[in-house]
Amino acid sequence: MNNELDKTDEAILCELQKNGRLTNKELAAAIHLSPTPTFERVKRLERDGYIRKYVAVLDADKLDCGFVAFCYLKMKQHSYENAVRIMEAVKEIPEIVECYNISGDYDFLLKIYTRNMKTYQKFLLRILGEIDCIGSLNSSFVLGEIKNDNILPLGS
Repeated sequence: MNNELDKTDEAILCELQKNGRLTNKELAAAIHLSPTPTFERVKRLERDGYIRKYVAVLDADKLDCGFVAFCYLKMKQHSYENAVRIMEAVKEIPEIVECYNISGDYDFLLKIYTRNMKTYQKFLLRILGEIDCIGSLNSSFVLGEIKNDNILPLGS
């Protein structure tokens, strides 16, 4: 764990990871601290970048975009320019919710949400297919979700 954070900071981060909508009063009670120092600590954690943002976790199935694919991309030619072109392109594509530059046989790993297999096929042809510096790709499809938890293991 970071040396700048103490156990109280870790407790704040753990509670906010579980529920980012806690009021300051509720958070203070959960970590056994009064509201004013709790508020000051949260503001410092936000200012220092430990807390990047607060989000709502949505149900993809209820929103009809629960088809999940992992797509491995390989560049046509390894160059800084091609890597930057791919990275900039994927930032603008809403179906791509995560993108990682990886080692191994492929250069990038994408997590993609679409409505179904047919819309994924259209996505590949019309969106990714237009990025001319992509050499090849390989897709894997999620059959069932076992764990999807954005909680970091603090204090481990």
